[in-house]
Amino acid sequence: MASPHSSAASARPGGSGLLAGRTVARIGYGAMQLARLRADRDAAVTLLRRAVELGVNHIDTANFYGDGFVNGLIREAIRPEDGVTVVTKVGATPDPGGPRPLRLAQRPEELRAEVEANLTGLGVDRLDVVNLRRADAGPGLRPEGDQVIDLDDQLAVMTALRDEGKIGALGLSSVSLDVLRRALPAGLVCVQNAYSLVARDDEEMLELCRAEDIAWVPYFPLGGAFPGLPKVTDEPAVIAAAEAVGCTPAQVGLAWILHHAPHTHLIPGTASAEHLQANVDAGAVALDDKTLAELDAIPSRGGHG
Repeated sequence: MASPHSSAASARPGGSGLLAGRTVARIGYGAMQLARLRADRDAAVTLLRRAVELGVNHIDTANFYGDGFVNGLIREAIRPEDGVTVVTKVGATPDPGGPRPLRLAQRPEELRAEVEANLTGLGVDRLDVVNLRRADAGPGLRPEGDQVIDLDDQLAVMTALRDEGKIGALGLSSVSLDVLRRALPAGLVCVQNAYSLVARDDEEMLELCRAEDIAWVPYFPLGGAFPGLPKVTDEPAVIAAAEAVGCTPAQVGLAWILHHAPHTHLIPGTASAEHLQANVDAGAVALDDKTLAELDAIPSRGGHG
């Protein structure tokens, strides 16, 4: 059973990699699902503390997660001495009364306002890394009307905020290959796009990030983000590999991504301590060449919408 719980194994889940010049565990934690614990704040804080105990030192968040609730939890739970790199994002804003819990906020003044909201919510003077969440690619919202903003106008305000010291480093999220290429001169440390074993549309972008020393941080790493999209854990080859290795299909899906590209950092999210442990343990799952070849042969079926 590939699920070691020793302190040595959990010191840096998945091994270590560089993100914004810092050495972080390749398995981090995506905090979005903490919004489900609004009724049990103590449990949410305990879960964050547990992630730190397990060696996680990369947390992904946003002011629009739970309308500021998640950032407040991180402010309460994470201490400076923990050495955690907190990555946040702008490009959307909470919309609790709307048809979805968030709406796009792509205009330069909105990006600045969201940076300020993240600074206040997290209780810091500078954000470690901020991803500009575009909506060029991936499942979900698409910009319309006054939300269709030129990349250069957005990068101008983001680099200004970096120059002002409010942002440490910049990344991009939900972008096309063309947008990434155009943004490279601004200096990027990471890219977040939907990517998994069954949705590998962005392989060329992943390779560009590798060549440019940009961390690749996939979201929806197990596919199935929306009804009808393929799920990694449904694949017969994944299920067979899990049985052979002695772990879960989800752990195989996460382990495959780590094996596939050394500059990848995972940010699986959960509101469960049990699932948190399982996600961390995925970093210790060993996949031999034969198993990797069988997994690589699974067809990519897109699903980025």
